[in-house]
Amino acid sequence: MRPAVYLIGAGPGDPRLITVHGLDCLRAADVVVYDHLISPRLLKHARHGAELIDVGTAAPQPMAEEAISYLLAEKAREGKVVARLKWGDPFVFDRGGEEALYLREQGIRFEVVPGVPAGIGVPAYAGVPVTYPGGGDTITLVRGYEDESRTPPNVDWASLARLDGTVVCYAGAQQLPRILEALLANGWPADEQAVIIYDGTLPSQETIAGSIHELFESMTKGPRRAPAILVVGRVAGFREYLRWFDARPLFGRRVLVTRARDQAADLVDRLTALGAEAVEAPMIRIAPPEDPSDLLDAAGRADEFDWIVFSSANAVEAFMTALLDGNRDLRALKGPRLCAVGSGTAEKLAQYGIKVDLVPDEFRAEGVLTSLASLGPLEGSRVLLPRADIARDVVAAGLRAAGATVTDVVAYRTVLEDAQREGDPDVYGQLLEGRIDVVTFTSGSAVRNFAKVYGAEQIADLLKKTVVAVIGPTTAESARSLGIPVTVQPSPSTVPALVDAIAAHYAASRNAQHS
Repeated sequence: MRPAVYLIGAGPGDPRLITVHGLDCLRAADVVVYDHLISPRLLKHARHGAELIDVGTAAPQPMAEEAISYLLAEKAREGKVVARLKWGDPFVFDRGGEEALYLREQGIRFEVVPGVPAGIGVPAYAGVPVTYPGGGDTITLVRGYEDESRTPPNVDWASLARLDGTVVCYAGAQQLPRILEALLANGWPADEQAVIIYDGTLPSQETIAGSIHELFESMTKGPRRAPAILVVGRVAGFREYLRWFDARPLFGRRVLVTRARDQAADLVDRLTALGAEAVEAPMIRIAPPEDPSDLLDAAGRADEFDWIVFSSANAVEAFMTALLDGNRDLRALKGPRLCAVGSGTAEKLAQYGIKVDLVPDEFRAEGVLTSLASLGPLEGSRVLLPRADIARDVVAAGLRAAGATVTDVVAYRTVLEDAQREGDPDVYGQLLEGRIDVVTFTSGSAVRNFAKVYGAEQIADLLKKTVVAVIGPTTAESARSLGIPVTVQPSPSTVPALVDAIAAHYAASRNAQHS
């Protein structure tokens, strides 16, 4: 009999730090009860239709601990599988033990899924190993995060100093200077190494290193209104040599992703891997044709064509869905040769086990025509073009001019994304304040919709403080036609190349500053 409630440690911020088992439990849950600090990206793994309940102290309607425990029990009694997502680890400086005990008293089966504790994960992201040969034989975790008073935790600091090990403290904003003061007053050397880490494991992570005395002086003169992780001990000296997270090429950069919600994951993941904070604000949504009859008809007689030219991964997805509708299978594609415009389009076909015959070197319409003609005369050939509803007809016109018979069908529609959802970022405000470093566009339709949303006459001024990165020449043309300057354009026109080009742009800027 499976548990009704899973108490899952989600880690200290980075959504990738949840365990495999924790992710499996999250995906299986009917109800997700989560702390306010849980990343929205992690919540996207909840199954469609699952009930999401924010119960954190910063939530619109925060709940007391007793009410949270009661909520878990009530949802379980309704026969639902509940995932309780906890920041860090449920049993490390958290109320997970209380929730588990309440569930046991109510006779409700539960399972604890450990997570990465903040006191271990955050120092690692700052380049500080909490243990090291010669760095002492103890690690002491000190609670100081929840109490917002100015009183430091009731700890025997002098005894900790004699242990000669590492101290990791969850420090509230008001408590941090008091904790440093207590260390200095109870036998810790003033020159002992320490680090203070804000927003640990997140793209906004900030690490301040120095001696205990230096950090105390800094906190006294310029107090911060944010909690932090404090690490004290010789191991803090490794920060200078082992920092990796905030040394990545795009660390601290905020990048606006305008791609459709269900297609943005690859771009977001690649940006995040290089240290950027991806701000998702989809400008387009992919929708089926209003009348799919032409697409279904063309897919039903796919073997009648000499060429099928796919202009995008969306065209592949739409066509293959139509092709596999009913009793047809991939054998229907044994006759025509296949052209994929762009490596991403070819990769989408490869996911169906299909190898393409042609990937043009140039992804513009003119390059497609030249590549097709290079493989034989087009006169008399039958060509199918599944495309977007707003796609240019340059390829179709060029093929007809060369004597081909062209069947041009709408495979999908590109429409303006729905109104802003609850929790979506205030993109306009962030652009006005210069808090967006890069705006990315992966299609001309995203550019045009961006202009519709924020005003065609305003976008040039709105983007003057940002780097504009586009995926290819067609998208670049759409941007420039609206007065949007293009800073970054990769070759080839792929998502990986786009991310690499953004990183190369900032590398070149850094090199120019240092030369």
